[in-house]
Amino acid sequence: QVQLVESGGGLVHTGGSLKLSCAASGFTAKNYAIGWFRQAPGKEREGVSWISSIYGNTEYADSVKGRFIISRDNAKNTVYLQMTDLKPEDTAVYYCAAAVTVVRGWGLLQDSYDNWGQGTQVTVSS
Repeated sequence: QVQLVESGGGLVHTGGSLKLSCAASGFTAKNYAIGWFRQAPGKEREGVSWISSIYGNTEYADSVKGRFIISRDNAKNTVYLQMTDLKPEDTAVYYCAAAVTVVRGWGLLQDSYDNWGQGTQVTVSS
């Protein structure tokens, strides 16, 4: 059974950092594309970053480029999202998602994924 569990969220001040974890079970994460998404109150869920299967190619939303880094630890079957220079507009529930295959260019679209975690809250205070 495919399961994703996010952790690492919390409350930080503007300019602070957090590292989110997405622990995978029931499947081998390196064989799946893994995406990070977020949803702020009253807004639609948006793609933040994703990492491709096998080769680990990455892509970022323009709003987080240069501040967030996605990575994968194959030994721990876990994908991370290191977030730095956090801003109040980064406040949201962050979700990770997995898919066997993702069409190139579609990695930040939620419809590309069919397995989702429950989310972890990130709050950035000004």
